[in-house]
Amino acid sequence: MHKWYVIQVISSQEKKVKKALEDNRDSQGMIELVDEILVPTENVAEVKKGQQKVSEKKLWPGYILVKMNLTDDSWMYVKNTNGVIEFLGGAKPEPIAQSEVDVILQDLEEKKKGITQKHNIVPGDKVKIVDGVFVNFIGTVTDVFHDKGRLSVLVSIFGRDTRVDDLEFWQVEQVPADTDLS
Repeated sequence: MHKWYVIQVISSQEKKVKKALEDNRDSQGMIELVDEILVPTENVAEVKKGQQKVSEKKLWPGYILVKMNLTDDSWMYVKNTNGVIEFLGGAKPEPIAQSEVDVILQDLEEKKKGITQKHNIVPGDKVKIVDGVFVNFIGTVTDVFHDKGRLSVLVSIFGRDTRVDDLEFWQVEQVPADTDLS
């Protein structure tokens, strides 16, 4: 019976391991034992040099999921693939519960429908300005323009609220909500 297992692989080689496992299944007689290989990813958008770029981000760097029938032969096939470090669980790997797999697969389907923004700053968030004229000022985000990679922040200067426009995401850092600003 095919079940899902977590495989630890060399970080940044997840896709190479997946390709090697898929390409060699037939020649190694594993087509019936190794069913599906999954590298969980999402598309992330960020603005670099004024241009919005979408890149693929691995959700679990260094890990892949393999749906397989675990036998001594299939275990050795996966374990001896270049880039594979170990099954999660070592010599006696335990499959992931089907309920967990369902949640993971549903989450991946949701992520495929859209693009995640790299910066999760929203209006109302507190930020500290880390670059520019207003360095070290803490303010409240008023507007966020993900498509341009910019935001506006309201800071208090000499007791008066002043809007600082055209800040880039890298020029601010989020301040935890529970931080005392007084």
